[in-house]
Amino acid sequence: MKVIAAYLLAVLGGKTSPTAEDIKSILGAVGAEADDDRLQFLLKEVQGKDITELIASGREKLASVPSGGGGAVAVAAPAGGGGAAPAAAEAKKEEKVEEKEESDDDMGFSLFD
Repeated sequence: MKVIAAYLLAVLGGKTSPTAEDIKSILGAVGAEADDDRLQFLLKEVQGKDITELIASGREKLASVPSGGGGAVAVAAPAGGGGAAPAAAEAKKEEKVEEKEESDDDMGFSLFD
């Protein structure tokens, strides 16, 4: 990741095709070292390619990857206007139950002691 970031910084700095020395110089400025194998692999893969096209291609590929996340449950609104108050009372009751679970016995020690 740091090699890719250094490559992108070199491109942003005006180098249309950064060399291994350019990338090592950027990484050296922050005290990081570059793995020569990864550096050569990156340079081989991006050789002769436009960085904006590579980024656009990567975005398209990432768009097709499922991003996970929990399935949000949609709750149907009650038909009558009077049903909202019992739902609010029920939500408060559920919150109190959750608070009790959070304050379970700490088994004689605390994580932050």
